[in-house]
Amino acid sequence: MAPSPLPADLVDACGDDPGWGCEHVYDWTGSKWLATTVEWVLAKPLTILIIVLIAAVVARVVRWIISRSMRRLMAGGGGASGLLGRHTSSVLLSAGDDSLRSVARVETLTAVFRSLATALVWFVAVVAIFDTLGVSLGPILATAGILGVALGFGTQQMVRDFIAGFFIVTEDQLGVGDTVDLGGGAKGVVERVSLRATHLRDVEGTVWHVPNGQITRVANRSQEWARALIDVVVPYAADIARVSEVMRTTAEALAADAAFASSITDAPEVWGIQEFSPAGVEVRLVIRTLPAAQFAVLRELRSRLKTAFAEAGVAFAYAGGPTQVVLTDERGAVGGSGLVGIGGEGDEDNAFVGEVDGD
Repeated sequence: MAPSPLPADLVDACGDDPGWGCEHVYDWTGSKWLATTVEWVLAKPLTILIIVLIAAVVARVVRWIISRSMRRLMAGGGGASGLLGRHTSSVLLSAGDDSLRSVARVETLTAVFRSLATALVWFVAVVAIFDTLGVSLGPILATAGILGVALGFGTQQMVRDFIAGFFIVTEDQLGVGDTVDLGGGAKGVVERVSLRATHLRDVEGTVWHVPNGQITRVANRSQEWARALIDVVVPYAADIARVSEVMRTTAEALAADAAFASSITDAPEVWGIQEFSPAGVEVRLVIRTLPAAQFAVLRELRSRLKTAFAEAGVAFAYAGGPTQVVLTDERGAVGGSGLVGIGGEGDEDNAFVGEVDGD
């Protein structure tokens, strides 16, 4: 059943949609002026105050719920059973070193979601306040839309940075404490990650501020595991079996050392001859380590290999001067089109870890 029409005098005094204050005061007093005054002085401000208080309470509750929910993502088993924990390196989780990066990820995502939720709550509150004041939102929204388009063209890079930063954080491409190479000379240890930019410090102490939208690829040396890789160059006359045995024994002694045992996750491996080069024969040794632990392991390994080679009477290729290796063609001719060099082009495997001391 349709509502009964409002009395003409009430409509004249308070409008087609009278507020509760105007309507009641007009019913009590019959004064148009008094009813209108009470509506503007008492009823509307009180309604706006109530809207603001409700919005503040709702925003606070929503922010609390978001913070609690994000914390629970890392709850249980040191974070391993949470959603973010399942996307964190299993090596980090087992080593108990995931707290810093996990806290950073949770704080970043929590700040984003809390800000979005707060903005939504207050947007609804503003709309309700304008409605209470009888202000038409059509022209305002149209103007805001035009300004939004104009700002969008001017802030495309910033929007790109925030979107890229969101995926960097949620996908755990990098985190606080990681050793990364972002290209363009920006490589070092990550000190802070935000949605806007990634901040890292290189070995010289220089801090790099890289907008996330400009990061096209991330070379992360601190996820899952790392590998200490070293190529030892020995003369062609050297006994490779003897060299390999000395390298293996030295690496195993390093792995058994209490100072490095916790950083080494697997038995050292001598992969054998890696390349024939003009300098000599390159023999490769690798040791699997915890993330970012390869640099200290490599330094100690170099020192021990030098001592072990000296004790075993094995010389490095460079110690005996340059070595020149030439192959001849079938006729024994040297030079011309029949000249073939060895080691002119090295293989490209492990290109990243080939920079064994990039820290």
